[in-house]
Amino acid sequence: MQLSNLSWLDARDALTTDTIVLIPLGAAAKEHGPHLRLDNDRILAEYLARRVAEQQDVVVAPTLTYHFYPAFVAYAGSTSLRQDTARDMVIDVVASLAAFGPRRFYVLNTGVSTVRALEPAAAALAEQGIDMRFTRIDRAGNEAVRALQEQEGGSHADEIETSMMLYIDPQCVDMSKAAKDYHPGRGPLTPNAGEPGVYSQTGIFGDATLATAEKGRIIVEATVADLVGDIAELRKVAVSDADADRT
Repeated sequence: MQLSNLSWLDARDALTTDTIVLIPLGAAAKEHGPHLRLDNDRILAEYLARRVAEQQDVVVAPTLTYHFYPAFVAYAGSTSLRQDTARDMVIDVVASLAAFGPRRFYVLNTGVSTVRALEPAAAALAEQGIDMRFTRIDRAGNEAVRALQEQEGGSHADEIETSMMLYIDPQCVDMSKAAKDYHPGRGPLTPNAGEPGVYSQTGIFGDATLATAEKGRIIVEATVADLVGDIAELRKVAVSDADADRT
């Protein structure tokens, strides 16, 4: 059930104490090399949300397309909120919907730096009796990633992320522009040699040339299974009317 497709009267019926609300979180403006689109994470988050909703009874809220992505702002078109702003945005969205009954929320998170804002958001919401959990995308489908990965290292617009997109939506991938661009290090990526951070002329951190749709299929299906498991665990959390009355 897509929340945005409902009238407020239908939403009133859908948002109960038994409801699990799934909130996709994926950047719509974040660089992903020359071969992937700026909205790569949005596409991924919404695809995974659809797949999860096919197997679990959830209400899918509108996608959050801006958040905390400080590692990519040196590349044109990339955006990032301040960490506190990203934290507070999630708190406000969740608390707004919780006012109508739901006490269990799952942020389908496709970022890594986003965790630094999601953790304090979850802690603040817990004080209101709201259980908000979120994906750690660098762990989801991890066994499949370890079995298939050939690149020496990487984590962004790389072999894994490109493979997933080749499976999900190959029209959004231009493999003729895929490249190997891996310079080990820590810190934000930068296209400018000599600047602080990790140099990446292309915005890739890894080897996108090794990507295949078949690798993507295996990784995506493993990721979906992990996400469905996360929702199943969240469903086991008991919710009392007293919790709902606190909002």
